[in-house]
Amino acid sequence: MPQIKTVLCLSFLVLSACASSPTTEVNSPPGDINTNPPVPSVPQTTPISQSPIPNPIFEPILSQIQQETQIPILLPDYIFGSDGATPVYATIETVTPSQYQIILGLTPDCNGGTACRIGTVSGEELSPSSPDLEGKAVPLDDGITGYFVDAVCGANCSDSTMTWDQNGTRYQMGIKAGKPEDLVKMANSAIASGTY
Repeated sequence: MPQIKTVLCLSFLVLSACASSPTTEVNSPPGDINTNPPVPSVPQTTPISQSPIPNPIFEPILSQIQQETQIPILLPDYIFGSDGATPVYATIETVTPSQYQIILGLTPDCNGGTACRIGTVSGEELSPSSPDLEGKAVPLDDGITGYFVDAVCGANCSDSTMTWDQNGTRYQMGIKAGKPEDLVKMANSAIASGTY
């Protein structure tokens, strides 16, 4: 009889312990775990840029320049005089494996005539025979030094220019009788846009 009491007491203790213990979670097998990542509460709308986007005036000629030149192409996003009120057009003047020259004009067929031309954009591969840069040294973005040369005006005005060396290439932005601050802005926008 004492043995039955002992067994009953032990059974009562075990049952009491089970009843009062917290419920434990059973881990699911690895294959049953939900592997879907949480859905973000805000949709991801940041576009992924495949390449820099130039000022839209260069879009009609960019592919031709890319096909025909081998140097890194820099094009400004900011174009002096392109305020939306007056259309500005980019026309290829020259493109070879080692250089490109673009005329910025007020007509789609501007060939550099003083009446329609408002400026130029160019790049040319540097070589051991490339002359030293001349003009007033001006700091540009990314630690680059540009050189400003003012326009010469007579019956007509020539382009003021900003020239600098980068990527083994000599780049130049020109604006007819342009001011230094406008050429700095134009050059910096080309540097910021990156190469095409």
